[in-house]
Amino acid sequence: MKYIRLTKEQLDEMHQEFINFLAAQSITAEEWESIKRDKPEVAEQELDVFSDLIWEGVLSKVEYLEHFSPQHMFLFKVDSLKISMISVEVENKSIDITTAQGYKWLQENFMKDEVNLYNSSKLLSDDRNNDIFVLIRQGASITQGDLYKWFEKFVDVD
Repeated sequence: MKYIRLTKEQLDEMHQEFINFLAAQSITAEEWESIKRDKPEVAEQELDVFSDLIWEGVLSKVEYLEHFSPQHMFLFKVDSLKISMISVEVENKSIDITTAQGYKWLQENFMKDEVNLYNSSKLLSDDRNNDIFVLIRQGASITQGDLYKWFEKFVDVD
């Protein structure tokens, strides 16, 4: 397995897609029940293959990610060759930008000396999707990129 298995909730949400996945392998509903009952290791393998297939599809479409911690915001833009990052750092440790109050403070004070903006980029490896998956495993969330697009006006993004 290349990524991680989808959760039960995610698999429940993708019930129809999983049925289509099994049908593409000519596995009927009755055969699937038999596999789950008589060959649980095969059922586990099918779930792993399906999960990887879904992850590949999702990751291939990712363009933006965000990761928040109390004093940092990491905004990522992913293209076909590189990942660009804008980092926002709040020096005041009493401000927690993961809270509504702290985020409001950041909105009002992002140009002050106690807020630092950084940017960098790095080339993607040969496995773009895995590079993105690593960021997600570290806590990043897939987004539409609104924050990245807004902050890029204030930093020299290459």
